[in-house]
Amino acid sequence: MLERIESRASTIGGGLTIRRALPNARRRTVGAWCFLDHAGPLEFPPGEGLRVGPHPHIGLQTFTWMIEGEVVHRDSLGNEQLITPGQVNLMTAGGGISHAEDSAATQGRSARLHAVQLWIALPDAHRHRAPSFRNHADLPRIEAGGFTVCVLAGSALGHSSPAEIFSPLVGLDLSAPAAGRLSIPMTASYEHAALVLEGAATVAGEQLAPGTLLYIGTGRDSIDISCRDAARLILIGGVPFQEEILLWWNFVARRPEEMQEATRDWNAGKRFGSVLGSPSVPLIAPNPAGLSLRASPPQSPSR
Repeated sequence: MLERIESRASTIGGGLTIRRALPNARRRTVGAWCFLDHAGPLEFPPGEGLRVGPHPHIGLQTFTWMIEGEVVHRDSLGNEQLITPGQVNLMTAGGGISHAEDSAATQGRSARLHAVQLWIALPDAHRHRAPSFRNHADLPRIEAGGFTVCVLAGSALGHSSPAEIFSPLVGLDLSAPAAGRLSIPMTASYEHAALVLEGAATVAGEQLAPGTLLYIGTGRDSIDISCRDAARLILIGGVPFQEEILLWWNFVARRPEEMQEATRDWNAGKRFGSVLGSPSVPLIAPNPAGLSLRASPPQSPSR
């Protein structure tokens, strides 16, 4: 089963326009992956950059894959981490955490940014766990068929990512400096999706350019990927997520009452702690009145 889904433009802190591939009206999740933004590649004017002020999360993991640029992550656990190209930041919100993301100071130079932001819905058994944060600077990389395959999450090609996840998942970055062709072994019980980030590529027989998410159903034990020139794409997958989720603003939950409580707590300065050091203004949670199960966010999630 192949399904082409066009991403949509949205805006986050600092006026950054991103292309949102998940969630969408046709596909809410791919495995437990419930959110996928592609930002850049772009260059900010000197003195400007990404500015996402302190904001809360519950019930999910935020998964940031940095391709170009440098961003400072600060959170309510006291972590301050510079993420640089080739690294993953993985934050497990659990029962509640807050964080901010700001472009690193460039001392008058222009700031570059190219990144992928994903969310992973935590299964019910883990969604109230204690929050945590890890930066992963050393990820497996495999050279095959003219591609460099970076294992971001899960396992592929005999290698496993160190990122701690709580559902059966895979996440891969594939980049080629010129023509390449590769057949990647996959887990047949997983559903998958591919998104081209730069250039053009053919995935499972479908030609793709940036802006189109290709959903690939279950039942495949391999996926053929090729490109004629330089290209970059990500491939995500996982066992179809069986739990009904509610995604609202920066929260993932099961019941509207959980969203309402989280909103009240954040706006009242409770539960989510404080983020110190960010130059950006804290965000205000929107009113979640009238939520229904699997509702779409009323405005753009923050990251």
